[in-house]
Amino acid sequence: MFSHSDGYSRNTFRFNGAGVAVMYSKHVIMTGNIFGEHWGDAAYGILLKDISDSRIEHNAFARNTMGIYMEGSNRIHIARNTFANNGWAMRVQASCEGNIVETNNFLENSFDVATNGTLMLNTWRNNYWDKYEGYDLDRDGTGDVPYHPVSVYSILSERIPSTMILYRSFLTNIIDQAEKIMPSIIPEQLRDDSPKTKKWKL
Repeated sequence: MFSHSDGYSRNTFRFNGAGVAVMYSKHVIMTGNIFGEHWGDAAYGILLKDISDSRIEHNAFARNTMGIYMEGSNRIHIARNTFANNGWAMRVQASCEGNIVETNNFLENSFDVATNGTLMLNTWRNNYWDKYEGYDLDRDGTGDVPYHPVSVYSILSERIPSTMILYRSFLTNIIDQAEKIMPSIIPEQLRDDSPKTKKWKL
């Protein structure tokens, strides 16, 4: 807390009760770290609270309840990271803005992104999403239709946590398919307009 211009590089954080928390700081650089096996109701790989003007690059987030939890964090560059087999890859609260999330791999997460608001003031671009079902007619490696990483079930579980008991049921599939046809709940601004169709080699 209150520790500016720090760097965290090439560390392995595993099997901790909560994870790593960085709060009330700016100009923090986190590169080449591994955050894994943080499980529990309040567990995460990294918790960012009131962080600004920082970089999170070339890290691996694997098998965490939440890969990154962000609250009141602004102007963070999140790039070239791998999010794999997490409950939530990223949980970005509506109090975050001006962040850029690009060229990351999102692989086999239960939920790629969750949020508690309807207005998103962050930029998502050029990420690989394994759940992307769009097409690439010109074969340039970029999908021709945007990808919305927030599922309607993710939003429901934010508002009513007990609905998680129905996760992976037939009902959740119907809800998600209906939302794709007639979007009404998912924040329109939270989308990747240039999703990659092949995984980044990071």
